[in-house]
Amino acid sequence: QVQLVESGGGLVQAGGSLRLSCTASGRTFSSYAMGWFRQAPGKEREFVAAISWSGGNTYYSDSVKGRFTISRDNAKNTVYLQMNSLKPEDTAVYYCAAVLTLSLATMTNPNRYDYWGQGTQVTVSS
Repeated sequence: QVQLVESGGGLVQAGGSLRLSCTASGRTFSSYAMGWFRQAPGKEREFVAAISWSGGNTYYSDSVKGRFTISRDNAKNTVYLQMNSLKPEDTAVYYCAAVLTLSLATMTNPNRYDYWGQGTQVTVSS
């Protein structure tokens, strides 16, 4: 069992930056690959980024590539999402999720993830 808690969301102007954190309970955090998703009002949950259990492999959606960076610190049971050059279209609730096996074919599918946090709101004003 893994419990995930996100933090770091807030209100920021376009062009600004935020860093989201997701801290996991349990001693098996390092066994899980981690993903970040987001969901805007009236839209489906959307893949943002993923990172392998070791941190050696990272993946991004085209919409955030070059602006967002996913990283993890297994000693702190925490995964991060550094968001730079934020745009109003980045406004959404951001969720972290954990999955035991990260597959290139399925990592963008939220249904493939085993555990989810409660989400943190990110609002980017124009």
